[in-house]
Amino acid sequence: MNKNQELHQFLLKRARNLTEEWYNSLDKTSTSGVYTSHDPTVIETLKAQNYEFHIHLCEVLVKPEEAFFKEFEEWIIKIAKDNEHMRTPIHLIIKEFMRVRQQYFDYISEFAALNRDTLHQEEIDEWNRLVIKVFDSVMLQFIEETHKYSTDRLRAQQELLNELSSPVISLNNDTALLPLVGDVDTTRAKYILENTLNQCVQKRIAHLFIDLSGVVMIDTMVAHELFQLIDALDLVGVKTTLSGIRPEIATTAVQLGLSFDRVSVTSTLAQAIDFKNQEK
Repeated sequence: MNKNQELHQFLLKRARNLTEEWYNSLDKTSTSGVYTSHDPTVIETLKAQNYEFHIHLCEVLVKPEEAFFKEFEEWIIKIAKDNEHMRTPIHLIIKEFMRVRQQYFDYISEFAALNRDTLHQEEIDEWNRLVIKVFDSVMLQFIEETHKYSTDRLRAQQELLNELSSPVISLNNDTALLPLVGDVDTTRAKYILENTLNQCVQKRIAHLFIDLSGVVMIDTMVAHELFQLIDALDLVGVKTTLSGIRPEIATTAVQLGLSFDRVSVTSTLAQAIDFKNQEK
C-alpha cells in the first residue's frame, strides 16, 4: 500500500471524528443560519452532510482528479440548494470550509508524525497543496452554484410577482380590468404587454379597462410600451379604455406625440364602467 492509500485509510477511519470535532467546535453564539439550529433533525442532517463531504474528499488521494471532481460536484450542488444553507450567509459557510480545511492540515501533520521515518517533507507538502487546491475549487464552485440557484429563484419570484401585479380581471363574459399599481419600469411594461395580450385572447375579452390611478410615475419608454399594448390589443379585436391618467403621465404622452384618438379616456374607473354600461 503506497502512502496516498495509507493516508486515505487514515482519514476515512477518522471521518466521524472530523465531523464531531468540527460541530462541537462551532461557536454558536457568533454565527447564524444552519449552524445555530436547535432542531435535532437539522443538526443530524448538517452532520450527515459534513460526513459525506469527508467521504468524498478523501477520494482525491486515490482517484484521478477529473473523476474525483465530477463525483464531488453532486454533493456541492445538493448543499448549494439546501434550504438551511440557503438561509445561511455565504461568508459564514466559507468560514466553515476554511475551518474544516485546517482540520485536514492538522490530521496530515498527525499522520506525518506517526510515519516520520518513512515520509519525506516533499510528500507532506504535496498533500497540503492538494488540500488547498481541492478546498479552493470546492468553495468557488459552491459560491457559483449558490449564486446560480439564488438567481433562478429570484427570477421565478419576480415572474410570479409580475403576474400577480398585472392581472387581467374578468368583469363579465367579454369585459375585463387591468389595474396597474406602483412603479412600472421597462421590464415590467414589456411583461404586462405580453401577459395582457395572452390573457385577453385566452379569456376572449372584447373590452379592457386599463386603470392607471395607482401608477405614481411613468417614463418615456414605459409610455411607449403602454401605447404599443393598446395598438396590439386593437389588432386582436380588443377595445381599450384608459382611466385614472395622472397629469405627469398625460404630459409624457403628449411629449411623445402619442395620440389618444383610437382609445377612450375617462377620469376614473367608475366613469369608464358607467359609459360601457350605457352603450348596452
